[in-house]
Amino acid sequence: MKKIAFLSMFLFFALLSYSQNGTLRGFVYNITDGEPIMFANIVLENTTLGASTDDKGYFVINKIKEGDYILKVQSIGFQTKSVPVSITSGLSSVRVELEPMTQMLEAVNVQAEKESARIESQVSVKKITASEIQKLPSVGGQADFAQYVQVMPGVVFSGDQGGQLYIRGGSAIQNKVLLDGMVVYNPFHSIGLFSVFETDVIRSADVYTGGFNATYGGRLSSVMDIATRDGNKKKTTGKISASTFGLSAILEGPILADKEERPYSLSYLLTAKNSYLSHTSKSLYSYVDADLPYDFLDVYGKLTLATKTGSKLNVFGFNFTDKVDAYKNIADFNWDNTGVGASFILLPPGSSSLVEGVLAYSKYSMEMSATSTEGNQKSSIGSFNGTLSSTQFFDKNQLRYGVEMISSKTNTLFSSMTEELTDYSTEIGAFVLFKGFLKNLLYEPSVRLSYYASLDEALIEPRLSLKYNLTDKFRFKGAMGLYSQSFIDTKSDRDVVNLFTGYLTAGPDLYGGVVSSFRGEKVSTYVEKSKHFIFGIEWDILNHLSMNLELYYKTMTNLISINRDKTFDNDDSHSSYPQYLTRSFAIEEGTAYGGDVSFKYSDGRLYLWAIYSYGKVERKNETQTYNPHYDRRHNINVLVSYQLGMDRSFEISARWNYGSGFPYTGTTGFGETVNFSTINADYTSSNGDFTTFYGSLNSRRLPAYHRLDISAKKRFNVFAHSILEIDVSVTNLYNRNNLFYFDRVTSERVDQLPIMPSVGLSLRF
Repeated sequence: MKKIAFLSMFLFFALLSYSQNGTLRGFVYNITDGEPIMFANIVLENTTLGASTDDKGYFVINKIKEGDYILKVQSIGFQTKSVPVSITSGLSSVRVELEPMTQMLEAVNVQAEKESARIESQVSVKKITASEIQKLPSVGGQADFAQYVQVMPGVVFSGDQGGQLYIRGGSAIQNKVLLDGMVVYNPFHSIGLFSVFETDVIRSADVYTGGFNATYGGRLSSVMDIATRDGNKKKTTGKISASTFGLSAILEGPILADKEERPYSLSYLLTAKNSYLSHTSKSLYSYVDADLPYDFLDVYGKLTLATKTGSKLNVFGFNFTDKVDAYKNIADFNWDNTGVGASFILLPPGSSSLVEGVLAYSKYSMEMSATSTEGNQKSSIGSFNGTLSSTQFFDKNQLRYGVEMISSKTNTLFSSMTEELTDYSTEIGAFVLFKGFLKNLLYEPSVRLSYYASLDEALIEPRLSLKYNLTDKFRFKGAMGLYSQSFIDTKSDRDVVNLFTGYLTAGPDLYGGVVSSFRGEKVSTYVEKSKHFIFGIEWDILNHLSMNLELYYKTMTNLISINRDKTFDNDDSHSSYPQYLTRSFAIEEGTAYGGDVSFKYSDGRLYLWAIYSYGKVERKNETQTYNPHYDRRHNINVLVSYQLGMDRSFEISARWNYGSGFPYTGTTGFGETVNFSTINADYTSSNGDFTTFYGSLNSRRLPAYHRLDISAKKRFNVFAHSILEIDVSVTNLYNRNNLFYFDRVTSERVDQLPIMPSVGLSLRF
C-alpha cells in the first residue's frame, strides 16, 4: 500500500508540475510589408529557453513554467525587440513585428550564422536568399538564380547557350525543381544565363546537391525547393527594370490591408520579365558570330489570404515561354511552362503543430521544328501533384510526416515515330522525418515509402543525416540514403549541348523495347535507383572566415537510356540477335564520386566565396565503361563582392569560373556504306550513304571553359520612398573563345558568348 501511495503521489506531483508548464508559439514578421522573417533568434530572458523561426517565420518554445517573461527577438537586418508575454498552462500565442535596421550589425550576422550551423545538419544543402543572389555580377542587368546555382559546389553547367545543370554526377532529368511546392520541369531559359524565377520575389531557395531527406522523392540527384514571398500586406510597392538584355516589372500590394482591427489580410504579387536579346543583339552585339535568337516571357502571379494567427492560403500561377528562332541556322525551338496551384498553412487550435498542404498542376511542352536532316520532334509532360504534411514540436526536436501524390502524362514524338507516344504514371509517397538533439549530436533519420503505380513497385527508402559539434567552431557531418525515380529523358549523351529533351516514363514497354537483361542478369525492376554517401566538415577558421568540405560517393542502377549500340530492327527476323543490338533502350549502371571545398569570408562590406570541386562520373553499359558527356573533373568558382561608401550604396562584384573539358566522341573518318539489306542489292552500281565513323565513346576532351564577369551597381534615393539603381556589367571580360558547337562534317565552329557589356536601370518604389 505504501508503494502504491508513493507512486500515486509521485504521479500527482509530476502531472501538477507538467500542468504548470506551458507552450509559446508565434510568428515574426517584417513590419513594413508583413513578410515572415526567417531564422530570427528567439530567447526568453533570464532562462535557457529559446528557439529560431523557420522559413515561414514560425517558432515554438515548450516546457515554460507559468509566469511573466520578456521575449527577446533578434534577426539580421532588423532592430532587436523585447515583448512581454504571460505564460499559462497550455498554449500561448504571440505575433511579433520587427523594424528594419538602417545599418547592418555584422556582429548579429556572424552570430546568427554560427547558431544556424550548430542546429541545422546542412549536409549538401545551400539555403539561398535574394540578397545572396544579388552579390553576383549582374549579367545582362540583373543577378539571377540560375547564375548563382552555377557557382555552387558540385554543380556543372554546360555553358552560356542552352545551359544544362549536372549535379554530382547526375543527368539533368535527375534534378527536381519545386516552385511554391509545384513541380517545374524546366526552370532555366535557353540562353543559360537566366532562370524562370524573378530574383526579387524569392523568399528562400534550398538547393540540395545530395543526401536530401525523405520529404523529397522521385529524383536521384538533387532538389531545388524555391519559395516566393507574399505580396506586401501594408502598401503598394513595385520595381521596374530595363537593360540591354530585357525588361522586368514587379507590382505588389494589399487588396485588404493588414490592420490592427482586421483579423485577416489579402495581398497580391505580380511579376513579368521579357528578353528582347534577339533584337538588341543585331545592333549592340553585331560582332557576335551568329545571331542570338533567344526570346522569353515570364509571368507569375500570387494571391495571399493571411490571418493574424499565422494561418494562410496562397493561390498562384505562372506561364514561362521560350522562343529560339533559327538556332545555329538549322532549327527552331519553342517551349512553354504553365502552372496553377494553391498552398496553405494551418495552425490547429490548441496545438503547436503546423499543417501544410499543396495542390498544383504543371505542364511543360517543347517542340523542335523541321531541320535539314530530321523531321519535327515534340514532347510534353503534365502532372498534378499534391502534398499534405504535419510538423510536431517537442522542445528542440521536431517530427514531420506526410503524404504526396504525383500523377503525370507524357506525350513524345520523334522523327522515327509514325505516331505520338502517350504514357501515364502515378507516384504515391509517404514520409516520416525526425529531427533530434543528443547533447552535441544532431540526428535526422527519415524514411520514405514510394509506390510507382505504372510499374506496380513499392520501395522503402531510408535516409539519415548527422552533425556532431566537436567544438563551437568545428563540426563533422554526414548523410546517406536510398533514392529512386521513374522519369527518363531521350537526350542523346553524344551531344554536349542539346536543347531538345523528350520525357518518358520508365518501363518494359517503351517504344522500340527495353532490354530485359543486363550483362547476363535478368532485369527485375525498371525503377532507376541511387545510393548516396556523404561526409563533411565545417570549420569557422576566424570570426569572418569559414570553410566547408564535403566528400561524396554515389551509385546508380537501372539507368534507362537511348541504346547507342542498336544495329538492327526489333522484329522477328532479328530475334536471334542479342537484345542490346535490337532494342531502342538499354540498361546502364553508374558511379560518381568526388569532393568540394569552399571558403567564405564576409565582414559586411567584403564578401568572398571560393570553391573547388573535383568529380568523376562513370557509366557502364552492356559492352563498355565510359564517361558521360557531363563528366567535368575540375571546377573552380571565385565570387567577390565589395560595398563602398558610408551607406554602402556602391557595390562592385566579379565572378570567375574555370571548368576542365567535357568528354566527347571523336571522328575517325568519313566514307560510303552500301545497304545490303535486300538480296538484289548491287554494290557495283548502287549509291551508298555518306557515313561518319566515330572513335571510342567519349574518349577525347574538349578545351577547358573559363569566363570572367564583372559588374558595378550604384543606388540613389530619389523622391520620397524610391530607389534608383544603375548597373553596368561585362560578361566574358577577356573575351575567351569557349567552344559551343562543332560540325563534324563541315568543321564549322560556333563559340559561346563573346565579351558582352550591358547597362541596366531599375526603379524601386
